[in-house]
Amino acid sequence: MAAKKSFPLRINPDVLAATQRWADDELRSVNAQIEYLLRDALIKSGRIKLVQQVVTEIEVLDSSTADSKKEKSTK
Repeated sequence: MAAKKSFPLRINPDVLAATQRWADDELRSVNAQIEYLLRDALIKSGRIKLVQQVVTEIEVLDSSTADSKKEKSTK
């Protein structure tokens, strides 16, 4: 993983506030949200290529499903 580089940013307070709300909605920091937005814009404009897309799948099991799977595995 490449080291990250610090960069001072002057930004309109209204834009920063809206970005903060968006970041909060997506459980990101403002910094991560700005980086996400920039990367997305660069990919969509064809200036950089998407190298890898990470997909995370979360399986939610209720207790009855978990119990039935456990029973099947012990048979």
